[in-house]
Amino acid sequence: MAETYSPNAGMKVAARRALKWKEDGKATGAGTPVGWGRATDIVNGSAMSLDTVKRMFSFFSRHEVDKKGKGFYNGPEFPSNGRIMWDAWGGDAGFSWSRAIVEREKNKTEKAWIGSAFSFRKG
Repeated sequence: MAETYSPNAGMKVAARRALKWKEDGKATGAGTPVGWGRATDIVNGSAMSLDTVKRMFSFFSRHEVDKKGKGFYNGPEFPSNGRIMWDAWGGDAGFSWSRAIVEREKNKTEKAWIGSAFSFRKG
């Protein structure tokens, strides 16, 4: 059975905040059904596959630029749609969490390859 990963408390807080913003009508035009589903999964503490964690890391990597936009941290545009969806995917805690898992898995794969009969490099 494939390994799964559970969201941490910081991710749950961020996703819960995003869902509250949506409930309060502040998320007009923000996100996709996938993003809102991810928020619900995070709040519920649902186990996630490595593929899902990789998609999360990809989302954060693409959307980190949103942190430079108006309304991400404060101001009359707060919370911006970028901020709402950043939190829906688990916020900064989700970015750190997904990055650590992706890097750990990448390192495992590289070590296995280097030690294999197919690699010119050894150990």
